[in-house]
Amino acid sequence: MPVIDITNDPEALTLTVTAEFAAPVERVWNAYADPQQLERFWGPPGWPATFTSFDHRPGGFAQYHMTSPQGEKSSGRWEFLKIEEPNSFEVLDCFVDEAGEPLGFPAMRMVFGFAEEDGSTRMTCVTHFDSVEALQQSVEMGMVEGTRMAMAQIDAVLQDLREYAQGKGTRLELLDDTHVRITRLVNGPREVVWRAHMDPELTKQWMTGPDGWVMTEDIPADTVGKHYRTSWAPVGDTEGEPFGFEGDVLLIDAPRRAVTTEMMIGTDGPSTLNDLSLYEEDDATLITMLIEYPDKETRDMILATGMIDGMEAGYDRLERTVLVP
Repeated sequence: MPVIDITNDPEALTLTVTAEFAAPVERVWNAYADPQQLERFWGPPGWPATFTSFDHRPGGFAQYHMTSPQGEKSSGRWEFLKIEEPNSFEVLDCFVDEAGEPLGFPAMRMVFGFAEEDGSTRMTCVTHFDSVEALQQSVEMGMVEGTRMAMAQIDAVLQDLREYAQGKGTRLELLDDTHVRITRLVNGPREVVWRAHMDPELTKQWMTGPDGWVMTEDIPADTVGKHYRTSWAPVGDTEGEPFGFEGDVLLIDAPRRAVTTEMMIGTDGPSTLNDLSLYEEDDATLITMLIEYPDKETRDMILATGMIDGMEAGYDRLERTVLVP
């Protein structure tokens, strides 16, 4: 975890975040100065950021929004006050409406500093508040935990994508009792990987289930509000009972993100919230699935079924069948 300390100081009206990154100062600076890199970690898991403008100069503005799995948006704006590349920058951050106008909440002044330390970079971000009430409100809204979870994503940004994930298979991270993150790098462009998830003619080539099973139904999760279904059944002498999953599509942002609910067909639940996102770099696509479970017991029960091994078999088949040159 990059964050090593978060200090809340009501007397100074500040919240100070200290983090360490295994990368040079210039590389960390670029991650904050490039909106395409910044939006990969500025929002916490489940609330990814999208920067719609980024005028990186003193007096310039950057506007962004974070989108929940249900499609709710929280928008903000930075006014760049000072920029001293590559060591520090200062912004005034405030909530805004869809037109980019401030909503009336107190703005926060954020000062970012980057310093070399033993071959790594130590970042300090001091957020200044107008009052104790504004500081407390931000803490109660989850700013501390949200910051930790957001910055835990930065390692994937600072490294070359292939260096970060190539050959490491399907990886599972337990984020907390009810959230897991699953990642897999596949060789192929994002547009094709997206179609492989949405087009039944492609899905049946790789999402076939275990050996000895066949996909019998695929109503794709390709439209908001749609009810999707995917089913499998054993063939030949294979033992087992047919099974499948179904749910509702909550969000589509093609070819970047799709959010659905999911539960086993024929049961009363429990259901999960599945947040799929795709990121492309150097003709490779990082597939990330953020899953929210209703409780820890459900999380552990589902993971114990061998789900990760099954996903790895599917992704391997995706590369060998759909994404072949």
